[in-house]
Amino acid sequence: MTQLHDLTALEQGELISTGKLSPVELTDHYLDRIDRLNATVGAYITVTPELAREQAAKAEAALREDRPLSPLHGVPVPVKDLNFVAGVRTTLGSAAFAEHVPETDDHVVSKLREAGTVLLGKTNTPEFGLPCYTENEIAPPARTPWDLDRSAGGSSGGAGAAVAAGLAPLAQGSDGGGSIRIPASVCGLFGIKPSRGRISSGPTLYDISGLSTAGPLARTVADAAALLDVMSGPMPGDPYTAPALPPGETFLDQVAREPAALRVAVLTTPSIPGITVHPDCLAATESAAELLASLGHRPQALELPADDNLRVVFERVWAVMAAARPAPDESLLMPLTRHLRALGREVSGPDFAAALYTFRAVGALVATLQQDFDVILTPTLAQPPALVGGLRDDRDPVREFGNLTAFTPFTGLYNSTGQPSVSLPLYWNEAGLPIGVMLGGRYGDEATLISLSAQLERVHPWAHRKPALW
Repeated sequence: MTQLHDLTALEQGELISTGKLSPVELTDHYLDRIDRLNATVGAYITVTPELAREQAAKAEAALREDRPLSPLHGVPVPVKDLNFVAGVRTTLGSAAFAEHVPETDDHVVSKLREAGTVLLGKTNTPEFGLPCYTENEIAPPARTPWDLDRSAGGSSGGAGAAVAAGLAPLAQGSDGGGSIRIPASVCGLFGIKPSRGRISSGPTLYDISGLSTAGPLARTVADAAALLDVMSGPMPGDPYTAPALPPGETFLDQVAREPAALRVAVLTTPSIPGITVHPDCLAATESAAELLASLGHRPQALELPADDNLRVVFERVWAVMAAARPAPDESLLMPLTRHLRALGREVSGPDFAAALYTFRAVGALVATLQQDFDVILTPTLAQPPALVGGLRDDRDPVREFGNLTAFTPFTGLYNSTGQPSVSLPLYWNEAGLPIGVMLGGRYGDEATLISLSAQLERVHPWAHRKPALW
């Protein structure tokens, strides 16, 4: 028997728009599942039942108005706890902000409100979004529902756990070094890291490095594209603005468009020296390359020379951004956060500028490479989903950061260059764990990634796969 959470977000939105489903009924369904399962998967830090029901009732009333509505009108969309929601506790994943209640919305939250979506709550995130697992001092760890001993990744691990466990139909996440694509990979979801400037990061926590952006996590490509449409668009004061789609077009439109035959670079060796890629991740990438070839695309193996410089400068910028975050009580911060903040305070102005210059140079290099290739295929991660606590080392934060780098050697490239990339759940290993593959596109060209991903989804669907607790 089909239950409400079996439906895609767009199917829910269609039923709402035609009066066959009440947003209040849908909201109550998810709140009930959260009440029963959240302690198991660690998806939410804060649940907002009163606000959710209020917004759902408002969305239902709006159906009687004569105005166009979003395809996601009345559909629940939780917000990651790094993003400000006015009047709702926003912890940033930190004990230092456990009772912090902002007075303003982030722009991305304002856009979700305008689209008539319903806020179920704030999803779990590690402290300040710094590591690629979701374990903090204020909530249970976020776990992938495919194996509850394993992490849901990070830093959008709560968002990934919520969608994969049926505690939300889709979710807003953010990605500064892979933080949407990592949970997508380990939770069996589709995730989009948009181009730099596609979604505003303002008005209060602009990322001056350009590494981070909000983006969608969803079970289907169409759901993710619809949420990208909702969240996209420039806002006053934005330091970056991605090229707009042609007038009248949406990212959701790209789902129905068959892509042309594309030239696909296949990279399976990280540019960071000394990192080993697990056979499951290699097998997932090889399988994806074979699928692309069967569809008429032209995959070609490519290997970039090993160069540790990007890792060094990425760590430098990451540390500076950690240090820039105000913290009222340093003693409440976790060991990795304190380590990175101390490291960031030691970076000189010229060194920080040189690191940002390196990002631009790498972006130019990859743009040159993509004169010969339309998209780049890699593993999303170098390892299968990690055990909860498996990457963390409170006694040795330097070693921990090395663990994080070895786990995610492919994702940070697109944060550095600002290009879009997606993680697709095309492969499950013999242990029944999802193993994602990643596609990277030209700057501003999410449309090609969405149309290609949708084509892959049509011939190799994944949404029918559900974990046991579903």
